[in-house]
Amino acid sequence: MARKLIDYTIVTLKGMAMGAADVVPGVSGGTIAFISGIYEELITSINNIKPSLMTVWRKEGFGALWKKLNGNFLASLFLGIFISVLSLAKFLSWLLENEPVLLWSFFFGLVLASIFLVGKEIKKWSIATILIAIIGTAIAYFITTLPPSENVDSLPYLFLSGALAVCAMILPGISGAFILVLLGSYKTILDAAHEWDFLLVGTVAIGAIFGLLSFAKLLKWMFKNYHNATLALLTGFIIGSLNKIWPWKKVLETRVFDGKSIDVDFQNVLPNQFDGDPQLFASIGLAIAGFSLIFILERLASKK
Repeated sequence: MARKLIDYTIVTLKGMAMGAADVVPGVSGGTIAFISGIYEELITSINNIKPSLMTVWRKEGFGALWKKLNGNFLASLFLGIFISVLSLAKFLSWLLENEPVLLWSFFFGLVLASIFLVGKEIKKWSIATILIAIIGTAIAYFITTLPPSENVDSLPYLFLSGALAVCAMILPGISGAFILVLLGSYKTILDAAHEWDFLLVGTVAIGAIFGLLSFAKLLKWMFKNYHNATLALLTGFIIGSLNKIWPWKKVLETRVFDGKSIDVDFQNVLPNQFDGDPQLFASIGLAIAGFSLIFILERLASKK
């Protein structure tokens, strides 16, 4: 069915939610895309970006190219992501620094509900799909336990960082921002963006485009040929990512990056073992709110 203006406005809002998630190291914009009902359309639309589009443009005009590309959808979605990154990045960074328990509690509830939502899309569970889900859980859990690297600013490394981060960004459960932290590129890229360093930002962007176009083809092929197995793997990724976003943590190691002390290694603890105010009732309330929000979004998406 053809979308109306209100439909594209909703797509933009979903893009804003994806952008907000992507700037938090530990939460995946791909999870938001999946629970809001646009994940497979996003992968398909990205997969349509190919050299043959130029032939369509030459023979049938820009309108045919834009339709083939699903341009209105992609433009609306990336507009939302762009708006969110520009407007919410500082606010979310402030929350991460000043109210981390409350922020992680909300995202923990959100991601926990996503497990049920993605898992129920698997039409038939078998020993193979269960094993794949376990493997996905182990991979994501292992990634969340890796220590971050020192900041690196070489152009080839930043190109690779952009490619890997965007692949993670469109995978439910694996955070693109967290991958940048692990690679030691997160602060370098943030500083480059704030300082309008077009060379560094452009290098990362080209890497991201390369990774996005390449990985979208793989995901499209996986969904087409191994739909249940792919969903099982994504479910595992989301389960494994819960380790990263558990709200109550004990700091085990601190490192100094560019003269600033940063906590790099944590151990998850129970609220009563937390060194500080666990904000238990507020945290539970926000976790329930995040959990409920997922099913509200799913209900709205199913109506569409």
